[in-house]
Amino acid sequence: MKQGITMNLNQGWLFHLGDEPGADYMGWDDRAWKRVTIPHDWSVEQPFDRRNASGTGYLPGGTAWYRKHFELSDDTAGRRVRLTFGGVYKHASVWVNSNYLGGRAYGYSTFTFDVTPFVRPGENVISVRVEHEQVADSRWFTGSGIYRDVTLTITDPVSFEDGGLFVSTESVTDGEASLRIEYETSGADSVLFSLADGDKTAVRASTTGASGVCRMTVPAPHLWSTDDPHLYSLTACAMKDGEPKTAALVRVGIRTFRFDGDTGFYLNGVPMKLKGVCVHHDAGALGAAVPKDVWRRRLEKLKAMGCNAIRTAHNPPDTHLLDLCDEMGFLAMDEAFDEWEGAKNKWWQGHNVYPPKRFGYAEDFPLWHRADLEAMVKRDRNHPSVILWSIGNEIDYPNDPYVTPLFKEVLGNNDANKPAAERMYDVKKPDASRLAVIARELTDIVHALDNTRPVTSALSFPELSNRTGFADVLDVVGYNYKEKFYEEDHAAYPGRVIYGSENGKGAREWQTVLDHDYIAGQFLWTGVDFLGECPGWPRRISQAGVLDLCGFEKPGYWHRRAMWTDEPFVKLAVGHADVKWDWPDMERFLWNDEAGRLMRVSCYTNAGEAELFLNGKSLGRKQAAEEDPWRIRFEVPFEAGELRAVVPGGEDILVSSGEPAAIALNADRPVTGGIAQIEVRLLDRDGRPAAEDREIRYQVVGDAEILGIENGRPDDLTPYASHTRATCASRAIVYLRVNGKAALHAWGGDGLEAKAEIRA
Repeated sequence: MKQGITMNLNQGWLFHLGDEPGADYMGWDDRAWKRVTIPHDWSVEQPFDRRNASGTGYLPGGTAWYRKHFELSDDTAGRRVRLTFGGVYKHASVWVNSNYLGGRAYGYSTFTFDVTPFVRPGENVISVRVEHEQVADSRWFTGSGIYRDVTLTITDPVSFEDGGLFVSTESVTDGEASLRIEYETSGADSVLFSLADGDKTAVRASTTGASGVCRMTVPAPHLWSTDDPHLYSLTACAMKDGEPKTAALVRVGIRTFRFDGDTGFYLNGVPMKLKGVCVHHDAGALGAAVPKDVWRRRLEKLKAMGCNAIRTAHNPPDTHLLDLCDEMGFLAMDEAFDEWEGAKNKWWQGHNVYPPKRFGYAEDFPLWHRADLEAMVKRDRNHPSVILWSIGNEIDYPNDPYVTPLFKEVLGNNDANKPAAERMYDVKKPDASRLAVIARELTDIVHALDNTRPVTSALSFPELSNRTGFADVLDVVGYNYKEKFYEEDHAAYPGRVIYGSENGKGAREWQTVLDHDYIAGQFLWTGVDFLGECPGWPRRISQAGVLDLCGFEKPGYWHRRAMWTDEPFVKLAVGHADVKWDWPDMERFLWNDEAGRLMRVSCYTNAGEAELFLNGKSLGRKQAAEEDPWRIRFEVPFEAGELRAVVPGGEDILVSSGEPAAIALNADRPVTGGIAQIEVRLLDRDGRPAAEDREIRYQVVGDAEILGIENGRPDDLTPYASHTRATCASRAIVYLRVNGKAALHAWGGDGLEAKAEIRA
């Protein structure tokens, strides 16, 4: 048997920004084009410009071309060859050797072409045209280009179809588990299966037919869980006339889960709350082209915060993210769409600044929704982390665009400045009763491909969707910011499973989950700051995350860690007592200010009490307040020196710091997947975070390149292509692509400089 070969085609692409009619021709002269590596996002290579849309972070789109030259050996003849794109934003058109294969409208779908008739031994050329002219087409930053992996798979003609293996856990009883394997091949007459646990074969099975179902009984199964994400490997071998032809590998997590309308969520029979966060797909300076290890670093921090669930807001994610959820023990809600037939308001002059624009996926939904939804489910259904399929986010947002005569006037949760005419029922707008019809179709599409997981949708207007039948179509009902309806709806709709699909980060929202067994959990808005959905120029980002755009912890992170973890700790953060807004993220981890100014000091802790000291003098011990048991507050006139909080089992200290005296480059994190993430700290002479920020210039010497520099500051409009960037709160991060031995140099003026050695 010739083993199937998967070739990563990420290296050596040629790129041209702008339309180039004729570049689909195999012999096109592309020698002057820019050389790039996939994943690639051209939007972040361009300057911020307020003429672009605030919703998508003031970065541009456009039209561009990609071309890839690659060689195939003579023995490729007679083999089956498939070309897969992980994601192209958006309206991609693809050619191979001058042959048009087709296109894909949705920028988040993974799609595959069978290129067997078009490739040849020797040189081959892929040409891709990407069109993203309307940047006000989303409510968040999308990126532009081939921003996920590209692969070529070469197999025997007798092989498995794309998405043609689906392994699920049917049951787990004392001492054994039953697995169901659905398979679909091209030309096989039987299939052999082998399940391995590490380097040991656990069980084998076989079946006949080109497609069908096989069952495996696994003795003494090692179950997958959030605390112990154990994975098996299933090898499936397509056979023909007794000869093995093509093997395929699937990672398997054996686990059971269920939702109960009265008692919540269970994993492997054990009740647990979903402690989730929503995440968008960008990483600041990297745009939408986010390497796997960047996600790993973020998830490590979220795991330490107590998070156990991820919601992909609001589109199918990169498969690397779900791979990490499998490996690290996160449950996942896999979301398909942010809009259906009706185009939502897209802000382009600042959040809620009228008039909106109305470009987006709605123009492609009627033709493409089935293909896109099926692609997501087939691609992701073998991930044990996935427990929910979401068919849409806030599709029922009031008057955006759907309306109902049941409500003459209505506002949504972000409609403070909505004009009066936009709040009123308008018979000429789409009727909200249509949503139940579409939801039924989408739910049926999912169930036909996977009946092991429930279908959900994140409702922004459940008080309407309960009356139109939309909510009744769903297996599990998500409520966005509507905790006030939990008790009422639990009583009104017996058996309904309710959870918070999008929630604010306050103590009250979490206490509501704790107080009601029937609430399965919540998903915070958001896990990480993201580009776009910003309030207006010059701010380029949303600051909704518990992690900033660099992946550093914000005060809200420690507030949530106090709610979601048990090991005692305390974290200090301070702000001005006279500031109107009292959310954690108005605070900072710095004890510097003018003498005598009244400061609000927050002790984030799960210990229930804290004692505060200023320069060794106790300012008193306080118990946590009932309204927020995880944040203990003091008001303290500022005095330079040491601020220290002590709780049973932990303490934290802030010390007044001085002007910048050193740059620290932390290169300790291993270089994984060729990517280095160098954390930058600006320090005073005593090694504390400096009281001031400084612009730092970076240069790489050796076999590496700078991919991006991020500081997380919302109004820093320095082009991402620049190698100079200021710190923010004395921090920044530098992303490098490393191919060999290299060094990163940093200069901050006034004798400040540092060097970090890096090796792939």
